[in-house]
Amino acid sequence: MQGTVYKSTGSWYSVRAADGVFWTARIKGKLKIDEDISSTNPVAVGDTVTFEVEDEDLLKGMITAVADRHNYMVRVSPHNKNQKHIIAANIDLALLVASIADPRTSTGFIDRFLVTAEAYHITAILVVNKTDLIKPKHQEVLLQWQQMYGAAGYSVFPVSATDPATLDELKAFIQNKTTLFSGHSGVGKSTLINQLIPGSAIRTNEVSGWSGKGQHTTTFAEMFDVPAGGKIIDTPGVKEFGLIDFEREEVAQYFPELRAVMKDCRFNNCLHINEPGCAVKQAVVEQRIAADRYVSYVAILESIEKKW
Repeated sequence: MQGTVYKSTGSWYSVRAADGVFWTARIKGKLKIDEDISSTNPVAVGDTVTFEVEDEDLLKGMITAVADRHNYMVRVSPHNKNQKHIIAANIDLALLVASIADPRTSTGFIDRFLVTAEAYHITAILVVNKTDLIKPKHQEVLLQWQQMYGAAGYSVFPVSATDPATLDELKAFIQNKTTLFSGHSGVGKSTLINQLIPGSAIRTNEVSGWSGKGQHTTTFAEMFDVPAGGKIIDTPGVKEFGLIDFEREEVAQYFPELRAVMKDCRFNNCLHINEPGCAVKQAVVEQRIAADRYVSYVAILESIEKKW
């Protein structure tokens, strides 16, 4: 039988068969993977899998093969810094939920997420949640994010998950798409999904008062059907979004605004740091590229160099 993985708990998977029935399945000892991907999880939410029936009455099966992925998105494994963890597979959109305060999402975190989406050829969008809580001093940050990421080609949606009226544009954008939701714990990701999928009843927690950080409420990745069409993949909150398997020479390609001007650099192998005749650095000086985005680029290069 064939089905789609809707939930992963590490050792067991919830697989929806073509007839809509959900089976609980585990991995066969020697699983057939068509792609050469080394990761801590050979099966991910969104995968199309083949499984054998083990117990028809209890709806239990054994996953024997994973079909070719049309795409997938990874981050550094939370358990092993030298290995990949596949967040989800076969997705149309990678959506990052961020907040300016309570808790604060850094632009460095946002940029690492966007760079990963670019590297894996997945359209990414930024949703700035909790706009009802931001103070006048934060309005300037929101405007800066809208301008900076908008100029780089990303869609930015300011919303309040507790105010359905602010979600209409986002609902229309994700309709009929399979959308991965990611973000720090506490940014309101689960509350937002509960609004987009009435009746999903995903558990939510308040942000910890003493630390200003969110508390984990989603333990495993899980996919939900959107009544209006499409699917949402909810993922556990992440503290850091670690990059893996990136070469220094390719990082600039994953910043759209850097990619647009780097062809004018004097040297083909320009890293846009100390080289003369660098079109990227000139664009930063002329404010055609946001300084914060360039700082993120340099920080990513330094993190790769440090790893070497």
